[in-house]
Amino acid sequence: MATRHIPQRTCIACRTVRGKREFVRVVRTPENHVQADPTGKKAGRGAYLCRQRECWDTALNSRGRLEQALKLETSIDPEDLARLREYAATLPATVERAAPLTKTE
Repeated sequence: MATRHIPQRTCIACRTVRGKREFVRVVRTPENHVQADPTGKKAGRGAYLCRQRECWDTALNSRGRLEQALKLETSIDPEDLARLREYAATLPATVERAAPLTKTE
């Protein structure tokens, strides 16, 4: 029996590659707002961050990192940035990580 394919994504802060469901998606909506998308189902351009405050702080404090990942032409709206920081504050500082997935043949 074949194993089910798990979509892989990369955290834009720490560059860790893991299953898509292990990340929180940040989305640029069609109206050019930026918001956290824990469900991963909102329409728009997405970028992925680990579920830990450290990665969110890195992405939100690094000039242009999130803007580049979301292909924004301008800076993130200050209100959107404040909401992202509020969301980040609810996350744990660090997360125990499972062993990385390996391909078996």
